[in-house]
Amino acid sequence: MKIVVSANGMDLDAQASPVFGRCPAYIFVDPESADENHPMAFEAVDNPALGAAGGAGIQAAQFVVERGAKAVVSGNVGPNAFGVLQAASVPVYTFGGGTVRQAVEAYKAGKLTTAGGATARAHAGVGRAAMVASVSDSTPAREEEIAPISSQKEIAALKQEAAELRQRLAELVDRLDRLEKGG
Repeated sequence: MKIVVSANGMDLDAQASPVFGRCPAYIFVDPESADENHPMAFEAVDNPALGAAGGAGIQAAQFVVERGAKAVVSGNVGPNAFGVLQAASVPVYTFGGGTVRQAVEAYKAGKLTTAGGATARAHAGVGRAAMVASVSDSTPAREEEIAPISSQKEIAALKQEAAELRQRLAELVDRLDRLEKGG
């Protein structure tokens, strides 16, 4: 069975991402593939929805479903992504932090909690990626389902997001300059 872990890197030792829709990468893993003679089989894929102007959660959820994920492991999943995953009968498991390998091991050991609803409010990955301290009343998540995020992890996530936004802004400015110059 293939599961997917939202990640901040491209291998099993990368940090699991606290966000789903705007994480840098997805690590697709077959948790049953490892034994004493073989390492765990995985495939790392860039998140195609990372730079989406809107609807990143929906696009990301559709992407992982289309790639055959039978379960999602992430720090938090917003209501739109959760709805897509729920419609595809793909359960969401929350993971409070660590590496992708640790997330997979926790999944295999049955130590992860299944989310009964979104674990982040809508658009939580925009602006303040790791801020999920509170959930609005309109979101079906319960506070106990939200994985706590340390300030160090929040700082790291915010720095990552700031770098990505600077890159995106530079690309937009370059494109705008080219268009204004007629090229």
